[in-house]
Amino acid sequence: MKAVKVWAIWAVVVAVGWGQVGSRESDRARVLSLENAWNEAEKNKDGKAIDALLAASFVYTDSDGEMMNKQEFLASIMAPSYHPEQIVNDTMRAQPYEHAVVVTGTYRERGTEKGKPYTRRGRFTDTWVQENGAWLCASSSETLMGK
Repeated sequence: MKAVKVWAIWAVVVAVGWGQVGSRESDRARVLSLENAWNEAEKNKDGKAIDALLAASFVYTDSDGEMMNKQEFLASIMAPSYHPEQIVNDTMRAQPYEHAVVVTGTYRERGTEKGKPYTRRGRFTDTWVQENGAWLCASSSETLMGK
């Protein structure tokens, strides 16, 4: 009888563990799709779509070390002088946690800014948190890489 109880407890622990793995994999996939949606929204200068992806307390650290809050970041994307033509994530790795997912990766961006063409390649780290059932980016930072 004792062995049956031990096996029953073990089965519950394994089932709960598998449920968490499946849930975390689902969270990982969802956040990676949101990363790609962010790129498309930024490329199309869709401020409403980007706003919906960012937490109210969002903090962005640019490649030059400048920190921006959510409103400042949205204003920088919507600036009339900023015209991205391509924003592509080359690689992305997502590490899910209980109520957070950290995404690291590399990206390429091409466009014009202040009338001059630019090409950027960089690394980024984004921290996504689950808030009221929705995944929102709470923090993002980027570092430019050499060509």
